[in-house]
Amino acid sequence: MHKLLSSVFALGFAGMVAATPDLTTVGEGSHRYLFWQLYDARLASADGTFRDYQQSRPLLLELTYKRDISKQEFIEATVEQWQRLDNSTAQQHQQWAERLKVLWRDVKEGDRLAAVLTEQGQVQFYFNDTDIGVVEDKAFASAFFDIWLHPDTMAPKLRRQLIAAE
Repeated sequence: MHKLLSSVFALGFAGMVAATPDLTTVGEGSHRYLFWQLYDARLASADGTFRDYQQSRPLLLELTYKRDISKQEFIEATVEQWQRLDNSTAQQHQQWAERLKVLWRDVKEGDRLAAVLTEQGQVQFYFNDTDIGVVEDKAFASAFFDIWLHPDTMAPKLRRQLIAAE
């Protein structure tokens, strides 16, 4: 009942707030850089498994930040990962970064950013359970989720935790 009332209140007045979908956790872990814990991550799908981007939709990646990070730092780090993985073009990186500048916010410790790969192949973003917008370019979805889920990710331990691999 409490969850229902919270949802009704959250959707309330202007109808502009939408909670992230209720999906089953596949795996979760923490990401550290040197001595700093940057964020906790959780991957979730409808059935609690991850096979691939086509079969596991909707797919949610939720990051809970353990430190303050500016929007600009987050976007720059994202572009660096796309360049490192080399699965998309510089022009795509520029276009996506411009879209993220509109959608994303500075994060403070405890904030949550969630990305949902929808059935239609778009990525819907939520900030602290508030819908902040969508990236409709279907190529963006795999490029974005690959930062954490590609076999060549910079965080292989986190990847194994997220996809519940042995």
